[in-house]
Amino acid sequence: MSELFILQNQDKLFFGKNKEWLDGQEAASLYKTPYKDEAINQMVEISAKDYTQRIKVLTCPQDDKGLPVIEEALLPPPQPRKSRAEAGQNLEEDPQSDLAFETSTETPA
Repeated sequence: MSELFILQNQDKLFFGKNKEWLDGQEAASLYKTPYKDEAINQMVEISAKDYTQRIKVLTCPQDDKGLPVIEEALLPPPQPRKSRAEAGQNLEEDPQSDLAFETSTETPA
């Protein structure tokens, strides 16, 4: 097995492919690279954009699918999934408001 490099911040969260911090439960969505210099470059870019981040490069083995195998001790507690309210939808809205349709007075030719 070869090694992969991943990034972890001071909150024990891992950097993801979509440039967000994840809990590492889904290894396929994590940023990973076989090259240490690429991981260091990514770490510098993140630090330049947000100087409050304290990032370290971790080395971990990869499984048969090429995904990082992260030790249990390195994982943070699971993060709660986003609810509909956090995703920008107000749960207190009238459910009928989603069913409104526009009517057209034009007749097909």
